[in-house]
Amino acid sequence: MVDRMSRDEFVARLVRAGELEVSGEHPDQVEGYFSPDFTFHGPGGWEAGYDGLQAYFQSWRNAFDNRKITRGIVVVEDNYIACQTTMEGDFVREFTHSPAGALPPNGQHIVFDLINIFRYDDQGRILDEYIQTDNHALLQQLS
Repeated sequence: MVDRMSRDEFVARLVRAGELEVSGEHPDQVEGYFSPDFTFHGPGGWEAGYDGLQAYFQSWRNAFDNRKITRGIVVVEDNYIACQTTMEGDFVREFTHSPAGALPPNGQHIVFDLINIFRYDDQGRILDEYIQTDNHALLQQLS
């Protein structure tokens, strides 16, 4: 399927998956964007499957109001997409999945910058996600 999609279709699927994760809308559609063998590879060696990623996004939605995700520069190569990602929101409730564990809200608007690399399977589903982020900068905003 990846070979049959245009670059724009490939990127549009990634953008839509992120929007659904951050908004929490249409949870029944989210799973279709991910391979059953999906693995998340995060900072500090944190790895998770699909359920772990969903728990993270649930904690994000629970903690932040006025949530938004944007994609910056996007590079597509074969079955990979690399991109800049910004997630932001107002920190108004406990964030249980911060890099430092559970943190109380501070009422501030948080901007969380990431670099993602996504690897897709032959059906156009996300097989692996690798992220790099500055957890120090994020934690400064959260405290």
